[in-house]
Amino acid sequence: MKSSPRRFILLLLVSALWTAIGSSCNTFRGLGRDIERTGQKIERAASR
Repeated sequence: MKSSPRRFILLLLVSALWTAIGSSCNTFRGLGRDIERTGQKIERAASR
């Protein structure tokens, strides 16, 4: 099988994209938790 530089670059780009997507999911999940906790603190403060 003959591999071309174009195919190699495409493979690298796809791998980088999947890595970015995978790491951003964890980041957004953490961001969602932070926003939820902030909302809970605001609710507690408002109910006092």
